[in-house]
Amino acid sequence: MLKAERHKYIMTRLIEDQKVVTTDLALALDLSEDTIRRDLNELDNKNLLEKVYGGAIQSAEKPADVFDIVIAAEEEKKKIVTKALSLLHDGQVIIMSGGSTNLVFAKLIPSDLKATIYTYSLPIAMQLSQHPNIDLIFIGGKMQKNAMVTIGMDVIQVLSKIKADICFIGASSINVKQGLTEVGYEVSIVKKAMIESSDKVVSMFASSKLNTKMPHIVCDLNQLDTIVTDLDPEDLRLEEYRKLGVFIL
Repeated sequence: MLKAERHKYIMTRLIEDQKVVTTDLALALDLSEDTIRRDLNELDNKNLLEKVYGGAIQSAEKPADVFDIVIAAEEEKKKIVTKALSLLHDGQVIIMSGGSTNLVFAKLIPSDLKATIYTYSLPIAMQLSQHPNIDLIFIGGKMQKNAMVTIGMDVIQVLSKIKADICFIGASSINVKQGLTEVGYEVSIVKKAMIESSDKVVSMFASSKLNTKMPHIVCDLNQLDTIVTDLDPEDLRLEEYRKLGVFIL
């Protein structure tokens, strides 16, 4: 992976997670921790992030209003999620995980869609609360503050009782061998429960997450029905995923 590609990946993860951990980045990119530290030093020197012990945090100040959420690369994410709007139909029971791509998706759900949506993401719940025809169920539990999602047994118990038609699940990382993987164990367990409760599983993510990995497995590729990226579905970078039977939008 070229340095520019590594830097782009690091900044994408930083914006989405508000922090990055050196060991996690090294694992995801299959590089040495020394290489990651050099990259973080360079980005810190450019004032693009603030290097701290064990990783880095965002250098920009957070919005004064905690719910005034800035979505990085929002226009690019709109191009991704617009492809998935065709998967929505009246009467569906839907589960949505957290993440900025799913938040953009929530913003674009047509106002005339009549569906029931479960989510454990506070920003997505707030967005969908403005939708005139969505029956919204927010799943409460212990709040993971950096991502503003709920986690823990309370969430898993609710998910286990849902019979959903489709779920839209965010991806921290994806590769052919490990499938979907996550940075945090608790989030990975919640996503497993989400998948188990859904007839169809759709994952939407930027192509920078292709062929990367995190410590905690969410699911194998054969558990995904559809993946949606910013790439053309026939792009060669998606060939191995197609061969494994995943439908690509």
